[in-house]
Amino acid sequence: MTDPELLLLDEPAAGLDLSGRESLVATLGELCTDEFAPATVLVTHHVEEIPVGITHALLLKQGQVVAAGPIEAILTARHLSDTFDLSLEVGRIDGRWWARAAQPLRRHSPGRLL
Repeated sequence: MTDPELLLLDEPAAGLDLSGRESLVATLGELCTDEFAPATVLVTHHVEEIPVGITHALLLKQGQVVAAGPIEAILTARHLSDTFDLSLEVGRIDGRWWARAAQPLRRHSPGRLL
C-alpha cells in the first residue's frame, strides 16, 4: 500500500530487545509527528513504548473503557493504577512516558510476587 490513511499497530515492540524497541519507537515518533502521516492506532501494555507524537489515549480493562482523551489527561498515576490494579507512579521525560510500581512489591514466598 503506497499511501495508507490508517496505520494499526498491535504490540509492535513485542519480542524486540531494548535496542530494537528504541529504534522502533524513534521511527514511530518521526512518523507520528509528520503532518502527512496516516492516522495511527498503537496498542501496547507498556507506556515506555508510546512514541512522541501520540496525542490521545484509551485505557481498557476487561473490555471496558477506564479513561479516554488527550494523552496528558489520561496517562496519570490514578488512571493507570486503576487499569492495572497496581499503585503506580507515572511520568514523562523528553516526551517519553514511564511507569513503575509506587512502592516495592513484597514477596509472599520464595519466587512468588504479590
